[in-house]
Parts: sequence; structure tokens; C-alpha cells
Amino acid sequence: MSVHLARGTRDFLPDEAAHRHHVIGQLQEVFARHGFEPLETPAFERIETLTGKYGDEGQKLMFKILKRGAGSERGECDLALRYDLTVPLARVIAMNPGLRMPFKRWQAAPVWRAERPARGRFREFWQCDADIVGSTEPLADAQCVAVAVDALQTLGFQRFTVRLNDRRLLAALARGAGAVGPLEIKLLITLDKLDKIGRDGVDSSMAELGLGEERRGRVWQILDLSGDNDTILDGMEAGLSGGSVSEAIASLRAVLELAEALGVEPDQLRIDPTLARGLDYYTGPVFELVVEEPRIGSIAGGGRYDDLVGIFGKKAVPAVGVALGLERILIVMQELDMFGPRTDTATVMVAVYDEALRLEATRVATALRRAAVHTDLFVGSGSLRSQLKHAHAKAIPWAVIVGPDEAAAGLLGLKEMATGEQETLTLDEAIARVQAYERRGS
Repeated sequence: MSVHLARGTRDFLPDEAAHRHHVIGQLQEVFARHGFEPLETPAFERIETLTGKYGDEGQKLMFKILKRGAGSERGECDLALRYDLTVPLARVIAMNPGLRMPFKRWQAAPVWRAERPARGRFREFWQCDADIVGSTEPLADAQCVAVAVDALQTLGFQRFTVRLNDRRLLAALARGAGAVGPLEIKLLITLDKLDKIGRDGVDSSMAELGLGEERRGRVWQILDLSGDNDTILDGMEAGLSGGSVSEAIASLRAVLELAEALGVEPDQLRIDPTLARGLDYYTGPVFELVVEEPRIGSIAGGGRYDDLVGIFGKKAVPAVGVALGLERILIVMQELDMFGPRTDTATVMVAVYDEALRLEATRVATALRRAAVHTDLFVGSGSLRSQLKHAHAKAIPWAVIVGPDEAAAGLLGLKEMATGEQETLTLDEAIARVQAYERRGS
């Protein structure tokens, strides 16, 4: 029988898994540094929890779970795998009204979307989210921008841009073009594809939506605005109409100012009228973080979603968040060779000299582990030479050898794999030597 992975999924062998764990660990540390607390939610939710929160596209993206028993025979579904971490968060907030607000949470976990796999796009992938619930202040939006910037800088990214816009401005843009009701969302989804299909593709798609040349011209008048952030915001305020436009402009100006105060460099922040982000639930500022090389699209994004929690509860609860795309981050880091040598491998491998000394080797390995030394005990069969080759191939820096003479004297051999030098030491001396190596990190 031939064996294959499910399409859009992957296995991660030790080197890849180590890179993933490293990135997730770094992100968790950054989230904690910014005062976010951990939260975990189930991999699947009741289907009504997920339905209608992600637009028409979301209905197609859900991996649905058949009911048990007779319902499955009729093709009925009552559960689905989560497609993001934001909707489950909204459900948690609605179910736990006693949570102290503002509530800042992070979560790193897999999500599933039934879409066509592509480069950097999978059916099973991880999201790493940070959200602030219970605050309408622009400072909350700015903190989500700042934590994402800090996360990328901590991972070693240097050249990236934070693109910002506001859904209220996009709504005003749609109204000005005569795209109201369901047509507004279709227009925003079309604008969200500008980076993928280009200006001509977006213009053709708008025409297919029924927008004539004059109305499309109004859209491009705003999308083509250029200059510094203040100039673009002035142009949007002058070119758009509606009661929420001035409020949205003021929010974006505040987010820019506060993000700079939180340590984001001014030249990393760019107001971008073309940024749409197609999710239905956004209500205010939206943002994406895009690396300049390689051009893989956004690697993080988010925005304000003040109405989502209210769908589940009795009252509206404001919220804003950011999601970092682990898969795309890893692809970019691998392409740019941003990973250093692995630090999660064993520091020492204890070799088994022969069968008669297996028990003594096991005792030495136990003593090393109790001293908090990362220790691998060779459990296969083979000569001492082949065991040392094994340690070298796994980049283990030290090998411990307990031969008959050493065992009789209560000693052991400690071999440095990089130089081939070997010393005869007591167990305590060997532990001290390796611990010093681990402390200095090399």
C-alpha cells in the first residue's frame, strides 16, 4: 500500500520541528513581555459558533465534522474545526463575563481551512494571536501593532512594513462607489486581492460587480493617494464622506502616534488606502505586517472587531487583535537563513563500551540528567567507533565513555567531539565541565 499525507498538511522532522518550537517560544516570550496571558481553546467548536463569522468564504473553508450515529448517515454536521483563534476567543469572553477587563490574551495553536494549498498556504497551519478585549482606546490597537513589531524584531526581522487602514474608511469608499449591503463586502474582498491580481485584475473584478467606469474612478482616486502618512490621511478625509470618516482618521492618527511611543519606528508605519482585509467582523483600524524580501505577502495582520463578542453575548464588548502567521514566518526565516545552530539537542552522549558496562553507562547518564545536563544515552547496538560517529552526526558536542579501566577507578572519559581531545575525570568533574559549557552556550 502506498502511503501519502493528506493534501495541505506536513510532517515536521526534528530540524524543522526545532525551528518551529524556537519561533513559538520566542513569540510566547514577547507576548508575556507585553502583559498578555495564555489561553487555550478546543480544536473544534459547535458549528453554529463558527458559522457566519468569516463571510461567505468562511462557509467554504470550514472542515465540518459529521454527527455521530444516524445523523452521519444523512450527512448532518454539528461540529467544525476552528478556522481561526479569534472566533473561539469571542465565545470564551461571552461565556466568562467575570473576566477582568481589559483582558489581554495570547494563543498559539493550529487551525484548519479547506482551501487550495499553495506556497505558504496550507490546510492545517498555526496561528499565534495576541488580543486585547474590553478597551476602545487607540492605545489597545497600538499595543497590538507594537507587540507584532517586537515579535518580528525578536526573531531577527529587520526590513518590514506595517500597513494600516480603517474599515470605516473602506465602508465610506464603498458607499461613494455605490457598493452597499452585500456588494460592499464583495468590493472589499476584491480590493484585498490587489497584491495578487494587480490593478487591472481588481478593476476588471469591480466591473464584474457592476461598478461603472465613473464609480471605479472614485475608488481609484482614494487608492492612488500617495505621500507621507499625514498627506494620505488628509486626502482620505477630503475625498470620503460620512459621519464615521473623521472619527476613523482621528483613530489612525492616534494609533500612529502611540505606536511610535511604544517603540515602533516611524518609517515602519505606512497608511495604505488599499489595505482591506476581507474579514466581515472588522469594525475599525486594520493592519498588516509585510516583509520586503522575499515577497510572500503579509506575515501578520489584525484589527479591531468591536461587534464580534456581542454576537455571542448580551452586550457588545470591544476588542482588537493581531495574528502572526507561523508558516509564512518560518518560510521567510528559512529562505533568509535566519536560524542559528540548534540548541535543543543533547549536550552529552553517553556511549556504551560493551554489554558488561551497560549498567554503569546508564548510571552515569542518570547522574548527568539529575544535574540538569541534556544527556542522550546510546540505546542501539554497535561499536564504540560507530557510537561516536552517531554523536558527531547529531552534532552532540561531548561524549562520555566508561571503559573497564575507568570503571574500576571510578572515573570516566569525556571527549570533546569538535577537537577529538579526551580527558579522564571524575563524574563530578565531568558534570562541572559540561555545565560550564552549557552556561556559556558553546
